Amino acid sequence: MLHESQRIDAMPRGEDISVASDRRRFAAFISYSHADADFAANLQRKLERYRLPKQVAHTRAGNGAHIGQIFRDREDLAAASSLSEAIRDALSRAEALIVLCSPDAKASQWVSEEIRLFRSLHPKRPVLAALVRGEPAEAFPEVLSEGGLEPLAADLRKEGDGPSLGFLKIVAGIAGVPLDSLVQRDAQRRLRRVTWITLGALAAMLIMGVMTFFAISARNEAARQRESAEELVEYMLTDLRDELKGVGRLDVMDDVNQRAMEHYARQGDLGSLPPDSLERRTRILHAMGEDDGRSGNLAAALAKFREAHRATEALLRKEPENPDRIFAHAQSEYWVGQAAWQIRDRATTERHWQGYVTEARKLLELDPDKARANLEMGYALGNLCDFYLRDNFDIKKAIDFCRRSISFEQTALRIAPERTEISIALANRFGWLADALLVDKAHGEARKARLSEQSIIDALVAKDPRNFELRFRQTWPSFGLATIEMDWGNPRLAVSETTRIVGTLRSLVTEEPNNVEVKRALARSHYMRAKALAEFDLAKARAELSETRKIIVEIERAYPQGEALAGFWKAISELEQRVGNR
Repeated sequence: MLHESQRIDAMPRGEDISVASDRRRFAAFISYSHADADFAANLQRKLERYRLPKQVAHTRAGNGAHIGQIFRDREDLAAASSLSEAIRDALSRAEALIVLCSPDAKASQWVSEEIRLFRSLHPKRPVLAALVRGEPAEAFPEVLSEGGLEPLAADLRKEGDGPSLGFLKIVAGIAGVPLDSLVQRDAQRRLRRVTWITLGALAAMLIMGVMTFFAISARNEAARQRESAEELVEYMLTDLRDELKGVGRLDVMDDVNQRAMEHYARQGDLGSLPPDSLERRTRILHAMGEDDGRSGNLAAALAKFREAHRATEALLRKEPENPDRIFAHAQSEYWVGQAAWQIRDRATTERHWQGYVTEARKLLELDPDKARANLEMGYALGNLCDFYLRDNFDIKKAIDFCRRSISFEQTALRIAPERTEISIALANRFGWLADALLVDKAHGEARKARLSEQSIIDALVAKDPRNFELRFRQTWPSFGLATIEMDWGNPRLAVSETTRIVGTLRSLVTEEPNNVEVKRALARSHYMRAKALAEFDLAKARAELSETRKIIVEIERAYPQGEALAGFWKAISELEQRVGNR
């Protein structure tokens, strides 16, 4: 592909442009604009790593399960006046052409020349148009439809086919196999992945039980067994927990957490455990409290957070300048404040979140991990943004704290751009800033902040399209944009935004039916649709309100001891009176 500006691109796989003399065939040639280089590199890696299901691969005569080599050049030829011989040679050996369509691609003379040359060389071979940005009219190079030819198209945008289905459409086009068979096999692969991760979690619990037994029965090996068991606990708290979140199986995590706590209970006097073991136990309490909160059991969550807070406070008193002890206690300050926030205890929330800021400032001075320190400062200031935003308590302070938080988190991301949690935190802060700016009636700035949030989350989902948490998180900016459009007097645009949200959330509820957060988000989305439709279609508004009621009733029946939903019922009742539903 020829580019309009200088680019240095490390290409982990794929054909180097310098090997023009090698006469191997390419399964496809990717034509793209420089602005879409990262997307092209990611698509190349995915295609070359993809293996067709056995039942599909055997239908390809002699081609096997691998798609084959994908050509993506890495040479800067912006100064060239025509396509190089190397590019011509690669196009002559390509079985298909993939065009990444975007406004930049449409404006690129080189993309158009590559399309023309490929069609002149291979008039019967497939040209696959993959829409990555913009609308079709502004993104498809005009040469694609010359002579009445229509390319095979895949819409990789989230509002189109989405990254998963769009990718499978490209695979089907290159491999010459039915799309339906790929979609069916991909769904089966995902189910197997969930099954294996779940089995891994159960195996971890079994191993924990065996190790705990030996730690009790063989006192002379207690230290060694405890060390091994706690390595497993560390795995449960980090990689396993992330994997279970990603596939929506935190119900399995409940059992894992309980086994880990039983391990500590069998150690006898907790005071005799090493500080690192005690700190690890507090992290389990944090995780268990977080899961209780997700299920709506806020009383149980607060009890676990307070127990963890007492433990981290005692550890910090013994080692006041140890960055890990400061970090651990900062987490306890956050979680106690967060639980209090959920039950609207403003005084307790402020005390603990100000305590969080205090610990974060210490980290900035003492922690050698500057990415962690800046992220924690961003978290702490972000909490105060939320604190002053709630109930419009002090909007100017909320905006100030959000902007300061964003600055620290941007610094953290510059230091460690590979850390996903920093990107998520930054996206959260842009979302909160948008909420504060909306209250301040700065609609344009609020929309800009929401789009920044959306851009960050979309990039993360593109890297990990099966991740449950990220797909749920992806609905937040769309809901925020709908809220802005409603307040700005654009109810039809608000309906358009919420239509996409409802479809995504229903799919997520199917995957994780016990997740109260997702169900509440689905109810809020139906309510938002009803509120917007009430401006121009009362019948549809009443139908959306009926759906909202149904979901809230389901939540209350399943979790009678969960969080009160009186405020939700009040809002529904008021809107029902307005649209004449009662």
